[in-house]
Amino acid sequence: MTTMNKMMGALLGGAMLIGAFALPASAQAADKSRIVIQVSDSDTAKWDLALNNAKNIQKDVGADNVVIEIVAFGPGVNMLKAESEVGNRINDAIDTGVQVNACQNTMRNFKLNREDMNAKVGYVPSGVVEIMQRQQQGYAYLRP
Repeated sequence: MTTMNKMMGALLGGAMLIGAFALPASAQAADKSRIVIQVSDSDTAKWDLALNNAKNIQKDVGADNVVIEIVAFGPGVNMLKAESEVGNRINDAIDTGVQVNACQNTMRNFKLNREDMNAKVGYVPSGVVEIMQRQQQGYAYLRP
């Protein structure tokens, strides 16, 4: 490597380092890893797997370094009811920053309303569209 190449490498490296510190907070937040997790099964084992995946992701990359969204639709919405078998685990996940959203299309089809649901969950108009849009925004996709 020539002296000129070494100098150019040092200058470019320094410029990139300075640029990283100059980013506004909103741009730095956009650098977080992002994942959307689909749960469309009303199966405790599937929900346990999805919640374990979310917990392990937070542990492995750091909860502050990742945005995790779980989207439930179809029969999966049943596990977001107020008296769900996995309700405590869902609350724990939400408390650590995991977004858990129920599909309102499914809720209408199953004749569920917000009073039937876990008080901590969020809502999206369409679970499938939410997942599609998140993938278009660069989110990784997981279906355990």
